[in-house]
Amino acid sequence: MSSAAHVPPSSPHVMNTYGRVPIALSHGQGCLVWDVDGKEYLDALGGIAVNTLGHAHPALVAALRDQVGKLIHTSNYYHVPNQEVLAAKLVALSGMTNVFFCNSGLEANEGALKMARKFGHDKGIDKPKVVVYERAFHGRSIATLSATGNPKIHAGFGPLIDDFIRVPLNNIDALKAATDGRDDVVAVFFEAIQGEGGVHPLDEAYMRDVRALCDERDWLLMIDEVQCGVGRTGKWFAHQWAGITPDVMPLAKGLGSGVPIGAIVAGPKAANILQPGNHGSTFGGNPLAMRAGVETLNIMQADNLMANAAEVGDYLQAQLRAAFADQPGVVSVRGKGLMIGVELNKPCGQLIGLAAHNGLLISVTADTVIRLVPPLILTRAQADQIVAILKPLVNDVLAGNA
Repeated sequence: MSSAAHVPPSSPHVMNTYGRVPIALSHGQGCLVWDVDGKEYLDALGGIAVNTLGHAHPALVAALRDQVGKLIHTSNYYHVPNQEVLAAKLVALSGMTNVFFCNSGLEANEGALKMARKFGHDKGIDKPKVVVYERAFHGRSIATLSATGNPKIHAGFGPLIDDFIRVPLNNIDALKAATDGRDDVVAVFFEAIQGEGGVHPLDEAYMRDVRALCDERDWLLMIDEVQCGVGRTGKWFAHQWAGITPDVMPLAKGLGSGVPIGAIVAGPKAANILQPGNHGSTFGGNPLAMRAGVETLNIMQADNLMANAAEVGDYLQAQLRAAFADQPGVVSVRGKGLMIGVELNKPCGQLIGLAAHNGLLISVTADTVIRLVPPLILTRAQADQIVAILKPLVNDVLAGNA
């Protein structure tokens, strides 16, 4: 791989909201992408867990070309047939009953919070409360920002909404202590695996305990599967490892393999909370997004990509653990399937640029955690390549040589 990185022109008319790596990508194929100067990169970021099928999957490209030539958008004044096709697939895969379509994970989470509030109001609760978690990330709207457990991204946007009760992960006693004696709690809302918070999986036993508590107290169990869902962990949805079913499940990211899409999947307890006039979306569920969602799930099933995510993900984690077994600066390697975090004992944001310089696309989250969320088509050989590039870079950062 070439070591030269193209530095694109500045973008003076684009708001300065991102700390960008100075490269501009041109095209991709599978798990590889190339920049405008022709340099090749192995994509271990997948557009932040979005590019489920990798880049330029021939079946997806053909389907999207066909759809663009027919209809891109119509609005929800009319039936969109592929909404029912995709909704039926999600219902069958989840064991739930109904779906609302939107455009992003933030919108799906915002809609879930509206559902929780209306669920409470319908029960006569004036100020419904939702339990959320330390280190959680649910989005950047005012409501989802308030539900998020990261003080750094709260700064400058107060006052936040005070409708949330925050508890630590994997501690059922703490959840009970925070809610015992209250009659205003309506839902518990968590990520089955925290993404932006540092790739922290919830214990399967804990998820089962929360499901039981929600049943006992007539709360909604809402599980944010925006980043960890759609096959990424080796099951369709990460909570399925615990053998439970939520009442509300926001989805997005990988559902359209790059085309913006979001969904709220609901079970019987929540499916009829929203009625005409309560919620809506101009772009949500449009023909292009629905075709992308239908084709993504069809290809995943045909190519057995969940099994690949589980097998290659386990292999990649094992190789990372072996590579850093003698490196005390590596705190842990954790995750499930192809959602993996490598936590260091110091901030390591510079690794994003260093890895890109060496032909690897990654991200760093929670300041100290390398996040790997590649396309679900990743091979063992590409997993070996990720480890080979990362190992010397991590060692240099930990030694203070980078």
